[in-house]
Amino acid sequence: MKTIDAQDMHYKDLNEIIKELVKSGEDIINLKNVNGQRYIGDSLNGKTKINIEGTPGNDLATFMDGLTIEVFGNGQDAIGNTMNDGCIIIHGHVGDVVGYGMRGGTMYIKNDAGYRVGIHMKQYKDKIPALVIGGTPGDFFGEYMAGGCMIVLNLKNNKDIVGEYCGTGMHGGVIFLRGDVEDYKLGKEVIKEDATDDDLKVISKYVKNFSSYFDYDFDKIMNHKFIKLHPAGNRPYGKLYA
Repeated sequence: MKTIDAQDMHYKDLNEIIKELVKSGEDIINLKNVNGQRYIGDSLNGKTKINIEGTPGNDLATFMDGLTIEVFGNGQDAIGNTMNDGCIIIHGHVGDVVGYGMRGGTMYIKNDAGYRVGIHMKQYKDKIPALVIGGTPGDFFGEYMAGGCMIVLNLKNNKDIVGEYCGTGMHGGVIFLRGDVEDYKLGKEVIKEDATDDDLKVISKYVKNFSSYFDYDFDKIMNHKFIKLHPAGNRPYGKLYA
């Protein structure tokens, strides 16, 4: 286990140290006093766990392929950008464009998320990315989503479980909402229906992890209605092109 004090450290220097430690096979890296340093965990692979105290900067875990990153604080924008594998756990809020193009791995966010979360999320064969939000996301949630699974738990029971334009251009994957959403907030490409028993098995798997990470009551979370959003077709804009 290695501990690094990142206070006043330039992000390039910090990331170079992290890269060398991961390359050497370090099992746990503890980062203290992180304050906006970006690109942490980018393009790294392996089984190292990185614990972050503070607020990392943009593009945390971009192209990451296998590590576990746990943030004991808030995250900023573009977390998990084109992430290929691994796990991200955020004990707070996150910013915009989280999970952009995410193509594998899992992400658990304790509180709220910003705009355009999960846009262009995709999947390939056994790579099925999953993103779980304990609070609520903003507008354009799941925009152009092409694969994977996203779950919104809305644990504070806010009136608006998602922002507007949810699922606009969605042509793959699935979104589960703990609660209902008004139809006007959904993209015209989205079908809304009640979650099935098979759906609830999928949801349960991720909620068990969420409950464990953030110390929530699993049964209390699951004792609620879930709805399912999925695309009506796989080429929503096919008629616009020759």
